[in-house]
Amino acid sequence: MNKFKVGFVGLGLMGLPMAKNILKNKYPLIVWNRSTKNLKEIKKSGAEVCKNLSDLPNKCKVIIMMLVNDKICLDMSKVLNKNLKKNQILIDMSSTTQKTALEIEKKIKEKKGHFLDAPVSGGTSGAETGKLAIMVGGEKKIFEKIRNLLKSMGTVTYVGKTGSGQIAKLANQAIVGITIGAVSEALILAEAAGANPKAVREAIKTGFAGSPILENHGKRILEKNFKPGGKCSTQLKDMNNIVETAKTYNIHLPLSEKIEELYNLIVKKGKSNLDHSALYLLIKKLQN
Repeated sequence: MNKFKVGFVGLGLMGLPMAKNILKNKYPLIVWNRSTKNLKEIKKSGAEVCKNLSDLPNKCKVIIMMLVNDKICLDMSKVLNKNLKKNQILIDMSSTTQKTALEIEKKIKEKKGHFLDAPVSGGTSGAETGKLAIMVGGEKKIFEKIRNLLKSMGTVTYVGKTGSGQIAKLANQAIVGITIGAVSEALILAEAAGANPKAVREAIKTGFAGSPILENHGKRILEKNFKPGGKCSTQLKDMNNIVETAKTYNIHLPLSEKIEELYNLIVKKGKSNLDHSALYLLIKKLQN
C-alpha cells in the first residue's frame, strides 16, 4: 500500500524522534523547523526539508505540528492555512488549551480542511521508542484516515470531539505534576526518617503506590539525573493551562493549583530547562 506524504513542523526534543519514527514506518516525510538545528540529522534519516513553511501544504497530504506553546501553534497554523487545500488534514500534537484547538479548527474549516488535536504523553523516551500515549480529538472519520500514521509514534486513543485530546492531556499532566510532587515528598520523608530512599522505592513500587512516575522519575531523583525528558517550563505551561481550563468550567482544583505554584517558583529560580522531576530539588530546599 502506498503511504501518503507527511509534513512535519517542529523538530525539538519530542518532534525529532517522532519524525524519525514516521520515516521508519515508510511514510515519505518533508519537514520544516524554525531553526536549522536537527535538520541535518533528519535529512540523514531520509526526510526532505521545506525551506518556507507556507509552501508545505503544496508538498504533502497531512501536516503534523509539534510545537512549544499555544501562541506558536496559532501563528504556525495561520501560515499553513494560507495555502491549505480542500480536505487536507492538519494534526496538532503539541500540548495546548482546548480553546486553542477550537480556534485552529475554526480557521481550518473555513478552507474546507480538517483538524485533529492529538497531544502526546511519554516524554523523550516514549518519543524515541515509538511508545507515546496519543490522545485524539476531532471528527472520527478523519481520525480513522490517519490512525496508522499516528500508530507509527505510539498507542492511539480517540477520545471525542475537537479539543477532547487537549483535555485528556491536561488530565494526564495534572496526574503527572501532582504525582511528581508526591514521589518527591515520599523520598524526602524516607531520607529524613533514616530509611534508605532507594530501598523504600523498591519496597513500594510493586504495591498500590507503584506508577511510571515512581519508577522513572523516582529513579531520576535518586540518581540526581535532571537532564530533561519533559522540562519544568513545559510542566508549568501545562499546569497553567489546567488551572485556566478549570476556571472556565467553574471548578476548583486545589492540588493542581499548589503544584502550579511550585513549578512557577522553580522556573523563577532558573531551573526551567531541568527535567520536571527536579521539583524534588525545590521541595527539598523548602525544608530549610
